[in-house]
Amino acid sequence: MVRAYAGGPVLGIETSCDETSAAVVSAVGLIGHVILSQDAHERFGGVVPEIAARAHLRRLDDVVSAALAEADVAPEDIDGVGVTAGPGLIGALLVGLNWAKGFAWAREVPFVAVHHMEAHLHANSVESPEATPPFVALLVSGGHTMLLHVPAWGDYRLLGETRDDAVGEAFDKVARTFGLGFPGGPEIERAARRGRPGVYRLPRPMLSGSDAPGDAAWFDFSFSGLKTAAALLAEDVRARKGDDGLERAVPDLAAEFQAAVLDVLVAKTRRALESTGCQRVLLGGGVARNGRLRERFESELGAVRVHVPPPRLATDNAAMIAHLARRRLLEGERAGLDLNADPAYPFPGLTPFRGTSCIPN
Repeated sequence: MVRAYAGGPVLGIETSCDETSAAVVSAVGLIGHVILSQDAHERFGGVVPEIAARAHLRRLDDVVSAALAEADVAPEDIDGVGVTAGPGLIGALLVGLNWAKGFAWAREVPFVAVHHMEAHLHANSVESPEATPPFVALLVSGGHTMLLHVPAWGDYRLLGETRDDAVGEAFDKVARTFGLGFPGGPEIERAARRGRPGVYRLPRPMLSGSDAPGDAAWFDFSFSGLKTAAALLAEDVRARKGDDGLERAVPDLAAEFQAAVLDVLVAKTRRALESTGCQRVLLGGGVARNGRLRERFESELGAVRVHVPPPRLATDNAAMIAHLARRRLLEGERAGLDLNADPAYPFPGLTPFRGTSCIPN
């Protein structure tokens, strides 16, 4: 018989893509956390779902054991379990979900399903209790680009989202076009430090001067055309200057591509702050690790308070899963053992934005 959550340590499991992670959160905060990133995908230029799932199977036991050891708690001390149920790669999700079910059933403790992107929203508050609503949130990762207004936890108003490629996916594909490695975000950021934006010119998608509040494109994003424009620009440079010329141009190309992306992200977030009246903005997701993005948000958004998770909490991690799971368990929520993984798991509490303003901060 499953006992009620007693308020003790919560184990979090994250296996949505290519990071195998486990964490332990208690009333005092994060006390154990392990992230094991997979390196088998680099030669393919992207994550291979079957390879990712098999790696999770091999590693999850050891990763959980290491997180428990770091937290100095035994399996019998765990009072609840939280696990990513989606979105993500179905095979990878199933590994973590079934492991969590088995552990919860064996220990007779409650477990809850966690939405991966909602967890990214909570990542800032793992170590910064003041990162609380109301705020505007920009969630940017390999699979998602979302702009949200959050009046309260669990109340999420969708302002805008990508109409095609996520920003992280665009970084990965453009990096490969430029002959850089995987994952593409850090590679482009590294190359851009040696380059100059403006030497070459790329478009800023969905930032038309004719747009106005209320237009369908006011808050939305699109990176597919920018990705294509970057590829065509690289081909033009190669045709005029040869392979060696393209290699020499990569820093400038990377700097311009990164600047184009960040111009869009900053402008759309500024629009969201103006529309809601919020004085606080949260960044979340793997792209939030981009140092230049952090710099620009902090320098260009005026007196607005900017919350950015530390790099280890911006990438996929189990700390944010355990943190959100503990909140849900304290509220009395639990999932049944018939719960299934869902690559299109719906974002709980997400509704369209209808012009509601922030409560004054």
